[in-house]
Amino acid sequence: GSLVRTFTPFYFLVEPMDVLSVRGASVIMNCSAYCETSPKIEWKKDGTFLNLVSDDRRQLLPDGSLLINSVVHSKHNKPDEGYYQCVATVESLGTIVSRTAKLTVAGK
Repeated sequence: GSLVRTFTPFYFLVEPMDVLSVRGASVIMNCSAYCETSPKIEWKKDGTFLNLVSDDRRQLLPDGSLLINSVVHSKHNKPDEGYYQCVATVESLGTIVSRTAKLTVAGK
């Protein structure tokens, strides 16, 4: 017999949007994914996964959004500016990746 796979809905409810911030402000990159089994949410910046465990300024909110406290921006140090993507994974289904959102930090 053939294996019948039922379709499991798994999609983004909210995807991050481009944000313009100023130095020292807090920014939230919104992200929320829907699936019967809660998706694991991770964030990529410029194509690299962010390690939020040891990050004191960036944290994952319960809904999957990324909070950046006190945006850092100087002439030679721009750790927050860049391209962000939200990555949602459900073990048995796979991974979906959000649109790319750009965080721009305005100068003085």
